[in-house]
Amino acid sequence: MAAEGKGEIQKKVLLCLWGGLALGLSGTPKRYFRILKSIGKEWEAIERESLYRTIRSLYQSRLITCKENKDGTTTLILSQAGKEKVMTYELDSMKIKKPDHWDSKWRLVFFDIPEYIKGARDALRTRLKQIGMKELQKSVFVHPFPCDDEINFLIEHYQIRPHVRTAVVESIDNELHLKVKFRLL
Repeated sequence: MAAEGKGEIQKKVLLCLWGGLALGLSGTPKRYFRILKSIGKEWEAIERESLYRTIRSLYQSRLITCKENKDGTTTLILSQAGKEKVMTYELDSMKIKKPDHWDSKWRLVFFDIPEYIKGARDALRTRLKQIGMKELQKSVFVHPFPCDDEINFLIEHYQIRPHVRTAVVESIDNELHLKVKFRLL
């Protein structure tokens, strides 16, 4: 196994803990098994001693807390700071996946985020572009492939649900232009 930096192992541990939380919120068996599969792959790659050192470091940095159980086991709990760090990791790597076949529908995200949370508005706009969406207008973005999970993740992360709407439409008047932009022709 290649030597990994302390930050890489911390990232994996935080992702595994986040995965546990995600399992509780997964909602569908398909998502549940997808989460389990990805957690398993990450977990196998961590050496045991490195794991113990990393857990101690995460505890000292207050990214996790530990709870001693009556049966002698210890439960690791992701702190709020740890959750925020994990969400940052997820944000950095998130992309909308391209399915084998396009269903000929367009996904729209549109928002009207108030000025007093302008930072969230700007961050959302940046992240939508980063995950592959194209800007139709200043507060309207489009993508040809399913992206509900990614959009909901962003909405929850920035805590802007009341200000964001999504839609799936069958046609857009500038569809030919969009097909070229998304290389669907």
